[in-house]
Amino acid sequence: MSSCRYEFTKKSLTVLRGLFVIALLSLPAYAFPQGRTVTSTIDVSKTGAPISKNIYGQFLEHGGDIVNTGVWSEMLVDRKFFYPVAAAAPTPPPVMGNAGGNPRFNRKPTRWWAPIGGDGAVTMDTQSPYTGDHTPLVQLDAKEPHGFSQSGIAVRKGKTYTGRIVLAGSPGAVVKVTLIWSKEAADRQTVTLRTLSAAYRKFPLRFTATADTDDATLEITGTGAGSFHVGTASLMPADNIEGFRPEVIAALKQLRFGVLRFPGGNFVSAYEWRYGVGDIDKRPPIFDPVWRAVQPNDVGTDEFLTLCRLLGVDPYITVNAGFGDAWSARELVEYTNGAATTPMGKWRAENGHPLPYKVKFWGVGNEPWGDYQMGAMSLPQFELKHNLFAKEMKKVDPSIKLIAGGAMPDVMEGADQARRINGQYVPDYLSSADWTGQMLLNCLDNIDMVSEHYYASGTQHTNMKLEKKVPIEPPLSLIEWERAPAVQVRAKYEHYQEYLKRIPALRAKPVPIAIDEWAYFGGNRDGYKVVPAYAWAFHEMFRHSDVFQMGAFTFATAMMSENRTEAILNPTGMLFKMYRDHFGTIPVEVSGDSPQPKPVFPAGGDQPAINPGSATYPLDVSAALSEDRGTLAIAILNPSDSEQSIKLTINGAKLARAGHLYRMAPDSIDATVQVDKKPEVRVEEQSLGSLPEAITVRPFSVNIYSYPLQ
Repeated sequence: MSSCRYEFTKKSLTVLRGLFVIALLSLPAYAFPQGRTVTSTIDVSKTGAPISKNIYGQFLEHGGDIVNTGVWSEMLVDRKFFYPVAAAAPTPPPVMGNAGGNPRFNRKPTRWWAPIGGDGAVTMDTQSPYTGDHTPLVQLDAKEPHGFSQSGIAVRKGKTYTGRIVLAGSPGAVVKVTLIWSKEAADRQTVTLRTLSAAYRKFPLRFTATADTDDATLEITGTGAGSFHVGTASLMPADNIEGFRPEVIAALKQLRFGVLRFPGGNFVSAYEWRYGVGDIDKRPPIFDPVWRAVQPNDVGTDEFLTLCRLLGVDPYITVNAGFGDAWSARELVEYTNGAATTPMGKWRAENGHPLPYKVKFWGVGNEPWGDYQMGAMSLPQFELKHNLFAKEMKKVDPSIKLIAGGAMPDVMEGADQARRINGQYVPDYLSSADWTGQMLLNCLDNIDMVSEHYYASGTQHTNMKLEKKVPIEPPLSLIEWERAPAVQVRAKYEHYQEYLKRIPALRAKPVPIAIDEWAYFGGNRDGYKVVPAYAWAFHEMFRHSDVFQMGAFTFATAMMSENRTEAILNPTGMLFKMYRDHFGTIPVEVSGDSPQPKPVFPAGGDQPAINPGSATYPLDVSAALSEDRGTLAIAILNPSDSEQSIKLTINGAKLARAGHLYRMAPDSIDATVQVDKKPEVRVEEQSLGSLPEAITVRPFSVNIYSYPLQ
């Protein structure tokens, strides 16, 4: 029988320690050792450029029904009869050649006007339409009602609905407009209309429902001799606020988000703004070739500016630089900002708005770098177009701020647009495929801000060797998944620093970035999981507040959980509100003893050389003073799935002995807030004594500590 004995010398122990360190350093980024307390210093004496309220901005686009039902109160679909009245669902117009548009949006409507009294009872009159290309003409019968109806309307018990119908017809016609909320004979109300004539006339409608249903029906029928035309019809809840949904206004108004961008987005490149002003019932319906949907043009320029007034935010209008021209852009500026003595200002006054709106922010086109864009052209041509637009628009109002359509190498790579221009997957700086770089070189005098977009992904990344997007395998750790939107912000910051090196004129006239479209493709819209990711993106913008001075989240409606009758802030909306209400506006320096790890993927295109985040890994910390410098807010993000600990030291100021904590920390990262369910996420508010020496931070939580300064 034998035995073995292991002798541990000092040398062997040293080797083992070394191997342990190597193993520790080789652990994936999410394997942060537990039990270690990160230390961080916040130096209140070292401040950065003010954080603009516009960082919290929002974006609205006429994409399908995002505006028409998302914020507007209209309950009827196709109220101006773009489609013929028909028994079956209408077929959208075909895509002509390679005209653009997304085939996945090419679907049949789910609600439409169906005939009553047989298919022959209703025809579409193209000879004298009230608006658009045709108007329904109903041939009457003395006994049997003829007309049409629309179902799928949501009504609630005890609620009143008002509207109007525009009619012309034979003197002997009797028209009945009936709202039906169940099959019982008593569960309906009818408005009877007589005294029709050859001239169109508007008749008021009013109903009060006595039951809840999401499938009410509006019938428009007539009896008698002759015929009648229906020019248009409208039905809204009586409590609408100047045409907008009151529950949506109440939800969005809480956000105080600074600026609202409209009307696009890709939509704007085929949009005729003149169709969206004047008598709302006479505005023609159009078929949007981008989103492949009918737009009634009910929410146009005046309605958008009314919405901004109701929400207390500044408007940001994007002009059509796709199919549009500089003269039309100039006239739109004159319509909004010109005196009532100017031609367009006079038209605005005739439309009920005598005073200029004084719109400050104007975008020249949307994503002009994309070959999918309506009216797309080469970069040298668009540079000329941008400068021409700027010249004409500023003739009307020299005080406006122009936002140029940019695309840094991350976008030109991510959208695979550089390759078609010069063959490079990731374009060299200032090359013919570097859209932002060339715009800054050749249009700088006519640029006040540059527009940049990003849509982060937690499931795909750029493979520089293969020169394409590939799936991320294995999947990202939770920390790196949450980091993804901030990674895109950091990439744009690094690109901007390269422009500063290469363009002397930019150093003399810095042009800040407006990330006027951004979001994360990675989670349930009403879920919590994206909240830490968006907080991290905010922190990265705050760290470079001199560069990032505007945002416009895609879309404002993504701040809410809503159905057709209710709307409340969802977790993303709660986060935006929490930062807007409780974070500061003057960023201060944050340092620490735990640097963020190196990026998961090699640098290039949309992959930065340095990971975003403060030197407090696995936490991310951002801090800012209030505008009056009387309060310090410290935001601590824990993107990991375990508790973490941090010790804070405050230099340059002394905190009061009492403060507040605002926190989002649900029990599950998959928690949701939905209008029809008990909310699983909330913003906790807690009164505190002195700032704790060490803070324990809950898993995947977002925390703002707010303390007055002594």
